[in-house]
Order: sequence, then structure tokens, then C-alpha cells
Amino acid sequence: MRPTRAKRSSIRLAARASIVFSAAAIGSAGASIGALAQETPAAAPPAATEAAPAKQADAKPALNINILYVRQTRELPLPLSLLDIPAADNGIGGANLAVADNNTTGKFLNQTFKLDVIESGEFADIVKQTEEKIAAGFGYIVADMDHDTLLKFADALAGKPAVIANIGSPDDNLREENCRANVLHVAPTRTMLADALGQYLSWKQWRNWFLVYGSRPEDKALADAYRRAAKRFGSKIVEEREFKYDSGSRRSDGGFEQIQQQIPQFTQNAKEHDVVVVADEAQLFGDYMPYRTWSARPVAGTAGLTSTSWHPALELWGGTQFQNRFRRLNNRQMTPLDYDAWLAVRVIGEAASRKQSADFQVLNKFIHSPDFEVAAFKGVKTTFRGWNGQLRQPLIVTTDKLLVSVSPQPGFLHQFTELDTLGIDKPETKCKAYVQ
Repeated sequence: MRPTRAKRSSIRLAARASIVFSAAAIGSAGASIGALAQETPAAAPPAATEAAPAKQADAKPALNINILYVRQTRELPLPLSLLDIPAADNGIGGANLAVADNNTTGKFLNQTFKLDVIESGEFADIVKQTEEKIAAGFGYIVADMDHDTLLKFADALAGKPAVIANIGSPDDNLREENCRANVLHVAPTRTMLADALGQYLSWKQWRNWFLVYGSRPEDKALADAYRRAAKRFGSKIVEEREFKYDSGSRRSDGGFEQIQQQIPQFTQNAKEHDVVVVADEAQLFGDYMPYRTWSARPVAGTAGLTSTSWHPALELWGGTQFQNRFRRLNNRQMTPLDYDAWLAVRVIGEAASRKQSADFQVLNKFIHSPDFEVAAFKGVKTTFRGWNGQLRQPLIVTTDKLLVSVSPQPGFLHQFTELDTLGIDKPETKCKAYVQ
């Protein structure tokens, strides 16, 4: 039944009354809220406007950390194998990866890392450009130089707000008699490399060594390191021979036949030995030794079984993803020099993230302190030795293709850290620049 006209009018009047009542109620509530807002300053719009600058004031200021890579261009002998010709950016590629890693962490801490590169074969030019960069705020320097140039470079920068990370020279002398307070050493020393190999040979019970070394000064220095390692770890060098390298082309037709005759003759009638240990730092002849010696013996040292800071086939401790990131960035494999450069740049990145500072003095003091450590894809923390500035780290014992072992070896103990069984220990040091 449809409602009558009078009833429909009554319904409409009731609805209008309800709407009027609701609007009045909302208006009353709005007035109450407005009054409450005026009585509560924290909720007032002006207070909210003042809160924004307060938040901005609490934000951490942007920190810019400048890193300088200084490479001495120098003539180096061509390697025996075409596979060993170094890339033009050898070392720099590792530094670039470290800057990218530092910036990945830095974006959460409002830190930005920048890398500049200086390359020159003239010492005066290197110093001039470096001093200009130091004046512009580049206090952390990664140096790829030979022994003599690094020593002069450190002396030229003495007293300036800069610290040098050596990645180019393995010479123990730079950490001992000629150590400098403004130089840290990321590259492993010859004694560290020799000890890493010597421990493994001792562990294998290959204790009788036939030592073959080249004529260059660095070969003889490495031979000294092998002699020291043999004595330390219970091995014996039964015979030594110096290999006098013929600079003729081994890649010419018939060159392999000459070597096939020369190496057996050179190693003939050596005293009974377990392993041939080769000291050929420039890689001018050592790679000829495997499979060509008179007696069927393994070859170790700078050829065959070698010790190094890094290997492109290493997969342990997250090494696979680390190697993949490097390959994506540089389109090649990572070399030991790349790794040393990466680690040197990561040192400053780790210090900056831990101390939340870009101040050179703050970071330098922290890096030299016992509290500093840096992860290095080695399974353990790596730290600097307080007596000579050398980075202590595990070293890889490897063939060309695959990892064989990692030193320190099991059973070689130390009262503080087994890593100090590699290289010059604190009681042996001759460094006077570092105060202990």
C-alpha cells in the first residue's frame, strides 16, 4: 500500500530534521577539535612546521672521502706466456671495485668515496701531482711502485696529512730497516710468501729442496726468503743453482726445443731432493721448469705450486660472488695486484664506516690502532702489525688452475695469532719507525 500524501510529507520533514541535526553535531565536534588543537601546541600547524628543520638538523652531514691511486709506469719484462700479459688497468680494476663497495655501504651512512688515478714514470711528476691532490683533501694513497721509488715517495710526503698503502713491492726491507711511519703494507712480503709455501711443503714432508734462483736482485732476495723458510720449518736445501737467463726469444720457432734440452741439462746430477723450489720473481724462466727437470719432481716457488694473496679460481668465504662482481665490472679475472688494491681501498672504507668520519687524523689513528680490522674474503679478520705496518692475512697455496691449500698450515702455532707465523714476527723486527 502506498503511503498517503500527508504521511510522505511527514517522512520528508523527519529526514530534513535528521540532516540538520547531524550537520550541527559535526560542526560542534569540529569546533571542539579546533579548540583542542589550539590548546595543544604540539598538534598545532606552526609546531609541525618547526619540527621539519629539527629533523634536518639531526641528519648526518655528507662525508666525502678522497682516495688517490698512484702508479709508477715502468718497463717490465714480458711474461713467458701470452696468458700472463697484464691488463692495462691491473690493480686499478680492484681499486674501482672497492670504491663501488665502499659507496654501497656509504649510501646508508651519507658517505661518498672518490678515486683519482695518477700514472707517471717520472718521480718528480708523481710527487708534484700527489702534493696537489693532498692539498685538495686526498689523504689516503694507494701506491703501486718499486722499492726505491716507494722509499723516496714516502720521504717526500713525510709530515704531510697523508698515509701510503703499499701494494706494489714485496720487499721486506721496506717493512724493516727502511720502514716509514707514513707507509702501510697491504702486499704480502717475500718472507710471508716463502713461509706460506714452506709450511705446506713441510706439512707434506717434502723437506729436501733443490733451490734454483735467477740472476736479478729480486730473485736473490726471494731465494734468501726461501732459505729462511726452510730453516724455520725443518726443511733442508740440499743444493742451490743460479739460472743465468738467456734473453733470446723463447717464442721463436724451435725455441721450445732449445728449452727442452737446456732445462734437463741444467738440473742434471742435482743431489737427491723432494721438490725443486724456483725463485724467479720476474717470471723469466721459472715456468719452463715443470715437466722438464732431469728428475721427476714437483716444482714450487714462483712456478708450479705457488703462494699468493689471491687466485682467480678461489671460491671459499664468499669468493665466488666477489670474483663475479669483479668480472662484471672489469670484464676480466681478478689478479693478486687487483686484490691487494681492492683490500687497500677497503681499509679506508672500513675505517670511515666505523668512525663515521672523513677526518684524516681520525681515520689514520684508527687504522693504526689494535681495534682496527677489515674483512678480506679470507675467513678470518685481517689486521695490521703494530711493529711495522704490515697487513697480516692468510695466503693461498695454489696451482695455475685450482686452490691447493691455505697457510698458515695446521700445527704451526703462535702465542698471539697463527697469522704471525708468516713473515717477520715482532721479536725479529728491525723497524724503528713504529712505536710499540
